Amino acid sequence: MFLPFDFFFTLRLRTQAAALVLAACASGAWAIPTFDEVRADFKPSDTLILSREGEVLQRLRTDATVRRGQWVPLADVSPALRQALVLSEDKRFFEHSGVDWRAASAAAWGNLWNQRTRGASTITMQLAGLLDGDWRQGPGGRTVAQKLGQTVAAQVLDRRWRKDQILEAYLNLVPFRSELVGIDALSRTLFDKAAHGLDDREAAVAAALVRAPNARPALVAQRACGVLRDMQQRPSTPSTPALPAAPAARVDCDALDLFITAALQRRAFDASEGVAPHFARYLLRQRDKDSAVPERVTSTLRAPLQRFAMQSLQQQLRELRGRHVEDGAVLVLDNATGAVLAWVGSSGQLSQASEVDGVLALRQPGSTLKPFLYAEAIAERRLTAASLVEDSPAQITTAGGLYIPQNYDRQFKGWVSVRTALAASLNVPAVRTLVMVTPDAFHRQLGAVGMPLRESGDYFGYSLALGSPEVPLLHLTNAFRTLANGGRASPVAGTFANGGRASPVVSTLANGGRQGTVAPADAKPRFTPAIDPRAAFIVGDILSDGNARARTFGTDSVLATRFWTAVKTGTSKDMRDNWAVGWSERYTVGVWVGNASGAAMHEVSGTSGAAPIWAAVMGFLHAREPSRAPKTPPGLVRAAVRFGPGPSSGAGGPQPLEAARDEWFVPGTQQPLFAMDSIAGEVYDTSASSQKTSKSAARAPAAPAAAVPARITAPASGTVIALDPDIPPARQRLQFTATGDAVQWRLDGKPLGRGSRVAWLPWPGRHLVQITDAQGQVLDEVRLEVRGAGVVAVPPRAGAH
Repeated sequence: MFLPFDFFFTLRLRTQAAALVLAACASGAWAIPTFDEVRADFKPSDTLILSREGEVLQRLRTDATVRRGQWVPLADVSPALRQALVLSEDKRFFEHSGVDWRAASAAAWGNLWNQRTRGASTITMQLAGLLDGDWRQGPGGRTVAQKLGQTVAAQVLDRRWRKDQILEAYLNLVPFRSELVGIDALSRTLFDKAAHGLDDREAAVAAALVRAPNARPALVAQRACGVLRDMQQRPSTPSTPALPAAPAARVDCDALDLFITAALQRRAFDASEGVAPHFARYLLRQRDKDSAVPERVTSTLRAPLQRFAMQSLQQQLRELRGRHVEDGAVLVLDNATGAVLAWVGSSGQLSQASEVDGVLALRQPGSTLKPFLYAEAIAERRLTAASLVEDSPAQITTAGGLYIPQNYDRQFKGWVSVRTALAASLNVPAVRTLVMVTPDAFHRQLGAVGMPLRESGDYFGYSLALGSPEVPLLHLTNAFRTLANGGRASPVAGTFANGGRASPVVSTLANGGRQGTVAPADAKPRFTPAIDPRAAFIVGDILSDGNARARTFGTDSVLATRFWTAVKTGTSKDMRDNWAVGWSERYTVGVWVGNASGAAMHEVSGTSGAAPIWAAVMGFLHAREPSRAPKTPPGLVRAAVRFGPGPSSGAGGPQPLEAARDEWFVPGTQQPLFAMDSIAGEVYDTSASSQKTSKSAARAPAAPAAAVPARITAPASGTVIALDPDIPPARQRLQFTATGDAVQWRLDGKPLGRGSRVAWLPWPGRHLVQITDAQGQVLDEVRLEVRGAGVVAVPPRAGAH
C-alpha cells in the first residue's frame, strides 16, 4: 500500500517531539537532590528554644501555612506504620527499581477497557513528585510529559538512594490531611503520640489518609479497614521484619469508623509546648525581620533554674489559694552580662490569662522604687543613711488638693533614720524625701536606670515615691541590677531597651539562619553611669540589713538569707500587685505576684506573696555558690554615729531614737550626732517649702522646747476622706494627732479620747473634731468630710509589706 509523503513527515515530527520530551524529562530527572540535601532542607513549622545546656525548653510554632513536626528517622517509625504504608501504596516496593511495570501495565489495560483499577504510582514515584514540583499532580491530573518525567525521576532516585532512605523521606514529606505534612505532625495531632508508638489501627488510618488526605471519615474508615485486614497476615519485608504469627482476628470496621471520626477531630499538637513560652515568643521577636526563622535557637536560660522558678511560683500560688491571686512572674538576670537565666511569664495552668507575659506587662511597682529615690537624695547630699526623717501623718499641698500618704499598716513610727525608713519600707518618709529631691529629678533618675516613664514627673507628683507609674518586671529587675553593679547600667543582653529602640549591646540571633543564639554569657556589655556608686553601695548596704528592716518585717523574715543579699518588697494600691526584687553577688532576681486582670488580692503582701518565691530562687542559685558583700567603692567614709532622745522618755530616763552604730557617709556629710530640733511640742510643717529645709533640722542638736499652745496637727481642716471598700476596715482608721499630752478629743460634741493621738474609724458624713483642756475649753478644731459606704470594724489580720 502506498503511503503519502505527508504521513512519513508527520510521523517523523511526532517522533522527534517525543524524543525531545523524553530528553527534557530526563534532564530534569537527573537533577534529583541527594538524601542528605533533602534532610538538610527540611524545615519544621516549629522552632525549638534550647537552654545553654542544649536541652529543649520550648517548642513554638513559627510557620502558620503548614504543620510539620520534626524529621523522624525510619528507625523511629513504628513497624506497623511501615508495613501499612507499603501494603497500601506499593506492595512490591522492595522488589522493583522505582517503577512497578507490572502494576503500570495492569493499570493501562484497565484504562483501555474503562475498568476501575488501582493506580500504578509507586512510593518512589510519589517521592519524586514531592521533591520536584514539575512532576507534581495538578487539579486536572498529570500531563503525559509529567508522567514520563516522574517515571524517569523515580528510576534515577532508586539508583541513587537506598530503599530505607526513600521510605524515610516519603514518610516525612507526604501530605496527610489539611495542613498536616509528615508523619510526626500527623501522629502528634491525631493520636497525641510520637510516630514510634503507633499501633496497627493507627497505622492503618495513617496509610488510608495518604491515598485520600481530605476524604470523609466514612471513606477513610473503609480504606483503613481494608489495610488493617491486609496487615493481619503480616508479610515480612526488609523494612518490617517478620513478626510472630498471630491468630486471625475479625476487623471491627464499625468500631474503626468511630475511632477515625474522633481522631480526625482531635488537635493534640499544640502550637507551643514547654516551660518557657513567653521567653520563646519574646526571643524570636528580637531577631532580624529579614532573616529566616531558625529551626533551633540556643538561649542563655538555664534549664534546671527555669523549671525550679516555674515550680516555686506555682507552689506559692497554690498555698495562697483562697486569697484571690492566680498570676505571677519570675525573672533572673546575670549581674555581669545582663543575660536572662530564667524567664517565667505566668503561672501556666493556674492562670486564666496564661498568654499574658507578666515579665513584660505594665504594673505599678509600689515601694520598689524607693531605693532609687533614696540613692538620688544621698547622691545630692540631701540625706545620709543616718539622717532623721519623720514618719508621721502628713498633708502635702498639691495642685489637685491635699496628698496624704499612708504606711501599709496605717501606723507611724515617728522619727526614724533613713536606714530604717528604707529598710522598713515606710511610705511617709519616702514622700518627704521626694519633696526634697523633686518629682522631675526622680523621674530623670528612673530613666537613667532603664525605666523610662510615659509621663513627666509632674504628672505623677509626689505619688511617684510610692510607685504610682507602671513599669514591667523586665525593666524593674534590670534597674536593680544597676544597683548590683555599683550604679552602672546596661540593657538586658539581647533585648530591646531604652523605650523600644534597639539595644546596642548584641543582636539576639546570629548568622541569620538555621542556628541562632542569644548573647553569650561572657559577652561584655556596655555600662553607663546611672547612679553615684557611693549612693548605690549605701542603698545596697541598707537593703541587706536585717536589723534595719525589723520594725516592719521582724527579725525572722523570709527576706533573710544565709548568704549576702539585698532585697526590696513592694505592694501597689489595693494589693493589686506585690513584688520582691533583689540581688546577690552574681544574680538579680525579680518576682511579681498579682492578677493579670488587675483585680485586687486579699491580704497578700510582698512578704507573703512574692518574697517566698524570691527567697526560694535565690537559695537555688546559691545552693553551692557563695555570695559575698560588695567591695566598698572609693570615696566613702565609715563613722560612728549616735542619736538624740525620742519625744517621750520612759521610767529609765531619755532613750535614744535608735541605737548607736557605725554608718557609711559620702565625705563631708558625716557627723557624730543626729537629733531633733525639739524634743516635744514641735509642729512639723509638711508643706513643700519646709520639707526642703528638713535636712538641717535633722542634723541640729537637741534644743529646749518652747511653750506653744496645743492644737490639732492632723488632719488638716477641710480634709475629704474617701473610704476604699478594698481595704479592710481595721486598716482605715484615721489618726488624729495634736501637740501636748493633756488634751481631750471630741467628735461632733461627743467624747472620743484623750492624749496626743487617738484613732477613729471613719463614718460617712461631715464631722467636727475638737480638742479641749481639762476644764472643757476648746483649744482647736477642724472640720472634715468622709465619703463612701460605712464600714464595720473587724479584728485586724496579720500582714506585712
